[in-house]
Amino acid sequence: MRQLRTGISFCTAALLVLVMAACSNNAGQAKVEASTETDFRLVNSENGEIKIPAHPARVVGLSVVYPEFLQALGITPVAVQNYQEEFPTYLQEPFKDTLKMGIAKTPNFEMILSSNPDIILAPAWWAGKDYDQLSGIAPTVLLPERQDWRDELKDIAEVLDKKEAAEKVIQELEAQEAEAKLKLDALVGNETVMYMMVMPGSFVLYGDQIDRGKFIHTTLGLEMIPNFPAKDPSLSISLEKLPEYNPDHLILQLNNEDSPEVKQTYEDMLNSPLWKNMKAVKNNQVYMMAGKDWFNLGMSPLANRYAIDAVLEAFGGSSK
Repeated sequence: MRQLRTGISFCTAALLVLVMAACSNNAGQAKVEASTETDFRLVNSENGEIKIPAHPARVVGLSVVYPEFLQALGITPVAVQNYQEEFPTYLQEPFKDTLKMGIAKTPNFEMILSSNPDIILAPAWWAGKDYDQLSGIAPTVLLPERQDWRDELKDIAEVLDKKEAAEKVIQELEAQEAEAKLKLDALVGNETVMYMMVMPGSFVLYGDQIDRGKFIHTTLGLEMIPNFPAKDPSLSISLEKLPEYNPDHLILQLNNEDSPEVKQTYEDMLNSPLWKNMKAVKNNQVYMMAGKDWFNLGMSPLANRYAIDAVLEAFGGSSK
């Protein structure tokens, strides 16, 4: 009798697991079927054409930059991946009710499911391997890898029927960038500017061959130091090498404001005679920027817009 009860219990548990799995696998399809009876659209995905709700209200963007694209298009995501513990300053208010899922090699399926999304947007290069699980939660659109954030924004806008909004975002930002470049040229002229990140035990200098450095030196037109290696996107140096790169102005950030190692490296730098003898330091032309606020710099219109205001304020120009 005990063996019979054990067998029955085992079968019941197994049946429950199968039912729950079936519900999970059909969840995304159920969302589509509900919408196909009333209103749906066919969109292109890296996995082929799929059906999505015509007016999705609850959207998840699986990339640290996709949520910023969504917000730029006027859609606040219901759940996001976050690399930093706190959202950037410009997202704290709009994302106050947005679920933080952290960052990992694999999406947090449980948290995504709990956010009850209508649609999931994900980069194919990162989430392609997890498509079956994601599409079991909600219709999932896999988008291609792009070199330019504008193309990523347009891809998302195409899916969400927001093409005009995307063009407006791009045009308004380009106008803001052009105006800022003129103001900075009047303020700074040909004086050199170095963009430096404090890391644990070292420092990284950014040139114009990488997104964030390109934004500073090409988009905003701030003159690079003459001895930066032309083809290198960035340069890792020690404190002893710092005097070799001696700019008129220095934009400075901590890679992680909460890291004890980064904080110690920063304190050691401030107390060093090598630092104190640099031109930018002597002339009080060092501008400290918050690392989390520039995390997506050069990769997001919202990050770029915020950085323009910060740079203009630092160099003495009005951001308005």
